[in-house]
Amino acid sequence: MAKKPTTQPKKARAKRPSGTTKSAADTQETEVKFDLSTSRQFESWLAEHNVSLAFTTYQAGKLFFLGSGPEGRLSVFNRTLERCMGMAYAKGALYISTLYQILKFVDAAKDQPAEGPYDSLFVPQMGFYTGDVDAHDLAVGAGGECFFANTLFSCIAETSQTHSFKPVWTPPFIDRLAAEDRCHLNGLALDAGTPRFATAVAETNVADGWRDHRADGGVVLDISSNNTVAGGLSMPHSPRIHGGRLWLHNSGTGHFGYIDPKSGTFEAVAFCPGYLRGLDFVGNFAVVGLSKPRHNRTFSGLALDDNLAKEKIDARCGLYVIDLATGDVVHWVRIEGLISELYDVAALPDRRNAAAIGFKSDEIRRIISIET
Repeated sequence: MAKKPTTQPKKARAKRPSGTTKSAADTQETEVKFDLSTSRQFESWLAEHNVSLAFTTYQAGKLFFLGSGPEGRLSVFNRTLERCMGMAYAKGALYISTLYQILKFVDAAKDQPAEGPYDSLFVPQMGFYTGDVDAHDLAVGAGGECFFANTLFSCIAETSQTHSFKPVWTPPFIDRLAAEDRCHLNGLALDAGTPRFATAVAETNVADGWRDHRADGGVVLDISSNNTVAGGLSMPHSPRIHGGRLWLHNSGTGHFGYIDPKSGTFEAVAFCPGYLRGLDFVGNFAVVGLSKPRHNRTFSGLALDDNLAKEKIDARCGLYVIDLATGDVVHWVRIEGLISELYDVAALPDRRNAAAIGFKSDEIRRIISIET
């Protein structure tokens, strides 16, 4: 059984995350301090569940992996990907949305003897050039299709072999495709490999109209029926179906929970001291991402501010591991310094310590695999 956090965290302090391969192109980025601390036995929890975690920060343009390194120590690895946001892990491949691409990474170390401390090496194998459509959540369909929340064009889209994207669903209140971010459609959940639910900050049909409804205009939309299944939310994010329930973040309040299918109400399971984005599951545990809200109009005036004040705590950046049965936070990762905002998190089952090849070193020229 995972232990609850105590007041004695295990802390790693460095200019650069440990376990990262340093390249000349990254040298200047190491001048800003990066601090990462965890609850006690967090690395043991990863090893116990035979899983590693990936998370993205578009603020710093980084993809991170957390895993169990040599001698059971926590391993932290990162690569630079410009404005990386949504992630989806399916059939051994990791999909990531970036500034103008959706990239597919495959494990070049699959079925190969492990070399060094890493048992997985994700290599970029395919890229879809979408243009800057502000792609948020990603999901991989039953047939291998890559779906994504196309936030700029207010639709759910699919990657295309010949175009920037292929729209597959538009909310009923959006009258046409336009590069106007009308409702801030950001979240996507699949059901049996098919797009089923989406989240939007407001049901608005004018350019940037969602900003006027951040406090309580958020909705969960049923893609199959075009119905609004839940409303009155504050900037909802990261809808996911797990264990027969539709889970999501009521980000503007700081609550993680689920939608009651009968009443359509949001049932809070846990309060998290941060702006919530990113969600995945490891058995009966949820892994959620927390960010420090930016001091601008988008994040100001939300109930999250009042809830933080009520709990007498400052907003945090990092990850929480939440027991779905009790709502208890059994483990946490706290990030300070260079990074204050995360977007997505993905669990990588059966991978204890993952690494990736990026685009800023010459490794990408030398890693070659042959299909047999």
